[in-house]
Amino acid sequence: MQQLLLFLMAVVAGAMLAVQAGLNSGMGKAVNSPVYGALISFVTGGIALLAYCLVAGVPLGNVRRAFDLPWFYWLGGVLGGFYVYAIIVLAPRLGVALTIGLTVAGQMVFSLVIDHYGLLGIPPQSVNWLRILGIAAIIGGVVLLRSN
Repeated sequence: MQQLLLFLMAVVAGAMLAVQAGLNSGMGKAVNSPVYGALISFVTGGIALLAYCLVAGVPLGNVRRAFDLPWFYWLGGVLGGFYVYAIIVLAPRLGVALTIGLTVAGQMVFSLVIDHYGLLGIPPQSVNWLRILGIAAIIGGVVLLRSN
């Protein structure tokens, strides 16, 4: 049951990315800048997360642990900023479905590399033909999305 809930959470998160692409694209147009659109997205997201932490009683002292990590872990926010910026630029030009499809294809390919080599503290999971076939199916889906 717990795994089913985790799968459902992943599907909902994916659906939210598609909605977020449209919303952030509109914000980027409204402020006439994809960079400011991304910044507004991160600021409002940061405020929402801070409010959640305060309401849920997440101990603020836990944040200090982030300073014990190697420097490159801090790049997660930079990478997220680039992702949101890219979505703002790409969604109106390619459409939300193709944009998300291409980003998911990129995520899957690099996720396989991270899993295979156990990068960033992730337990290694070897590449096999079924995993490669799964990525090929996703890439095939992206090709079909593009062909209309």
